Amino acid sequence: MQISFSPPRQVKSGTIVLLVAEGRKLTPEGAALDRKSGKALSRAMDASRFTGKAEETLAVLAPASLGVARVLLAGIGKGGAKDRAPWQNCGGAIFAALNGAGEKTAAVLVDVAADALDVAAHLAYGARLRSYRFDKYRTQQKPEQKPSLASLAFQVGDAAAAKAAFTPLDRIVDGVFLTRDLVSEPPNILYPESLAARAKALTKLGVSVEILDEKKMAQLGMGALLGVGQGSARPPRLLVMQWKGGGAKEPPVAFVGKGITFDTGGISIKPADHMWDMKYDMGGAGTVIGLMMALAGRKAKVNVVGIGALAENMPGGKAQRPGDIVTSMSGQTIEVLNTDAEGRLVLADALWYCQDRFKPKLMVNLATLTGAIVIALGSEHAGLFSNDDKLAQQLTAAGLATGEKLWRMPMGEAYNKMMDSDAADVKNISGGRGASSITAATFLERFVNKVPWAHLDIAGVAWTDKDKPTVPKGATAFGVRLLNRFVRDNFERAPKKA
Repeated sequence: MQISFSPPRQVKSGTIVLLVAEGRKLTPEGAALDRKSGKALSRAMDASRFTGKAEETLAVLAPASLGVARVLLAGIGKGGAKDRAPWQNCGGAIFAALNGAGEKTAAVLVDVAADALDVAAHLAYGARLRSYRFDKYRTQQKPEQKPSLASLAFQVGDAAAAKAAFTPLDRIVDGVFLTRDLVSEPPNILYPESLAARAKALTKLGVSVEILDEKKMAQLGMGALLGVGQGSARPPRLLVMQWKGGGAKEPPVAFVGKGITFDTGGISIKPADHMWDMKYDMGGAGTVIGLMMALAGRKAKVNVVGIGALAENMPGGKAQRPGDIVTSMSGQTIEVLNTDAEGRLVLADALWYCQDRFKPKLMVNLATLTGAIVIALGSEHAGLFSNDDKLAQQLTAAGLATGEKLWRMPMGEAYNKMMDSDAADVKNISGGRGASSITAATFLERFVNKVPWAHLDIAGVAWTDKDKPTVPKGATAFGVRLLNRFVRDNFERAPKKA
């Protein structure tokens, strides 16, 4: 879909989209077109349940006097909010209504009272976010299954300024789409080696990319990560990405992602039902890759490190067994009581490597780590665990601003003791059913070496089974927008709106 910005002008074909505030209040341009139509738009609203609430839409066959095929009325709620998320949701709703109706071209009249150029940019941002599709493996589609909307124009007074405001947002969408693509790929296509190879494409944007193979990881003593991957014919990899947009001596901000490209559970094998969902157990690493693309694409003025701990967790003759003891890069020994608690094992080595090599200001890791966080928070929030109150507050604020919401969970010594092992320094599960998301986080904390750190458990939010305003059904790329905002608000030398 092509997105463009232009000054207000007469629309002669396709659909024209008018913004309507709650209470069926048309904007000035909309009111003028309503009068031109002989109040046909007002009558259509009066005859429907449409009131202009946020994300509502009403399609109206246009009177001949307007010269277009349809008018789409799009609700903006009370409007005027400084928070841009509602405008993004409105843009997503506009795209869904137009595409669902089979429209090919449309123009949106953006003549709101204030910040019109910024509103236009965020409407476009939301529309593009919603336009995502993953259908590369479909060889046959019915006409109604194919995307129809080819161009969406936003008419606004200062079109050049609106386009300039949209450009960095467009780069963020690029990162979101990359993450959605990676998470959507089937596991026979996406495995540790091929996932790392996909990340190599970021070098075109100025990101340096290193890929550590199993021999290099063995030299570094990464027994925890290697142990997870030893049952698979696909060898593990450690993906290391760097974006250097800040000062030469400025410590980086670091992001670490769990990248289990498929998780059978290993010898502690999962039930067969819905095991196919485990292709997205690499969602944490996928988010980190997409974030690096977004930051590099908009030339963020900050130094950032992104690391993906990549492995496939399979049963086999060489697979790790329950009861094995492995030695992590930190030197700490880990008793593996359940091979399905593998994500924390690969993260243990990745976190230690990150803090040891890069000496970052802070580390944030993302992982589809526990089913227990889904029981606790459902699909509305990701779990947030942190050893630093300021960091937790910054992440929470970024989540609220982007609609990718976090809920802070408790940690503490009592939970930490639950992970003590009788045979090694630590065990990879507590052995009990209680507080399993928390004990997983306390396990990870043992490998951050007192660096300010946060763990985001995204198991409930990495995938959605239903359409949302800016997120179509499927992979969500949860975390790309949140962490981009977190970086922008707190660490860029010259923050720009994005």
